[in-house]
Amino acid sequence: MPLSRHRRFPRSRASVRDARAFVRQVLTGWGRTDRLDDITLCVSELATNALLHGAPPGREYCVSLTLDGSVIRLAVRDSGDRQFDIDAPEADWEACSGRGLRLVQELADDMGVTQEVVGKSVWVVIKSVSPSDDAGENAY
Repeated sequence: MPLSRHRRFPRSRASVRDARAFVRQVLTGWGRTDRLDDITLCVSELATNALLHGAPPGREYCVSLTLDGSVIRLAVRDSGDRQFDIDAPEADWEACSGRGLRLVQELADDMGVTQEVVGKSVWVVIKSVSPSDDAGENAY
């Protein structure tokens, strides 16, 4: 049976740090730390995008983690009506921002967007090495 945890965060810059801490705490509790840095970077980028471009003022965004076997699914849901394009063009070489989703795409085994009745969920799937697996044989 899959394990699942979620938490809501306020639309504030400090909440990104809290979202990272939440993810680290949950994954450590599940004994899934082999891809911890990758998933922490992913939640940082997705949470930042949610609060800058997705969650309207006064609203929250939600971070969800699901563990099903060796697959970890991270989703960040916001209630904004702005469309999300995973295939957005790359940022200008001299730009100070705009590369976060490219990093997430490189780290994740799969990525997508699910349109919700209100808002959207941007999700990534990351394969983990099961605690019972031999890391030498199944490392990703």
